[in-house]
Amino acid sequence: MGVALFIAVNFTVITMTSRQSLPVSSLERIAISVTSPFQLMVTKTIGFAESIWRTYFMAVLAVKENVELRVRLSKAMEIKNRYEELEQENSRLKKFVDFTSSVPDTYVAAQVIARDPSPWFKTIMIDKGYEDGVIKGSPVLVSEGIVGQIIKVAKNYSKVLMITDRNSAVDALVQNTRVRGMVKGNNEDKCTFVYALRKDEVRPGEMIVSSGLDQVFPKGLKIGSILDVKKTHSQLFQDITIETSVDFDKLEDVLVFINAK
Repeated sequence: MGVALFIAVNFTVITMTSRQSLPVSSLERIAISVTSPFQLMVTKTIGFAESIWRTYFMAVLAVKENVELRVRLSKAMEIKNRYEELEQENSRLKKFVDFTSSVPDTYVAAQVIARDPSPWFKTIMIDKGYEDGVIKGSPVLVSEGIVGQIIKVAKNYSKVLMITDRNSAVDALVQNTRVRGMVKGNNEDKCTFVYALRKDEVRPGEMIVSSGLDQVFPKGLKIGSILDVKKTHSQLFQDITIETSVDFDKLEDVLVFINAK
């Protein structure tokens, strides 16, 4: 009722003031003075309500758009990560292709599917077995160098003993000087080059390669570079530490030597 009365009064005042042919009476001036503040308040209230509504509406649209943009960004990041992963895999496989085309042997590519969690053993599992031509004793390589050899074979899986395992030994020599020795694992990231005589000239930085005399690994495959050399007068052999050419922590794909042509 109050709102209806307020509207009626405003309508009357507007009607009366719109009649320019009639003089403005004292009653009309009083009515205008009384209703003007209310009119101003109503106008400001309506304007404030419209402003709040526009702000709320824009905020709702912004939130919705933000959610959509986040979803699109997430999908874009996923595609980017998959693309980068494919690029890295392609790079690794290209190295394998270049490596296998440079040697007259037959290899089968395999993926690393598991690692031995025990600190006492350095072994990995690959997804190739005797159905793929893999046999016990087959050497396992990557383009950077020797990984290890097969010690157990199943139908579609095989276990690989890495050269960093304490039970591993590879007959090897220094590439430049042809000094003979044996690369032994010690369950750490680095290996040792043993049985090199104290009189032999061995320097840090020189490359150690397989000799082929152990009848397991083909001759000339990289094993690692000499990191440190220690000679003790009371000992017959030198203490030589090797940094392996293969980064075993990042090993994902390998090549298994299965046959010589």
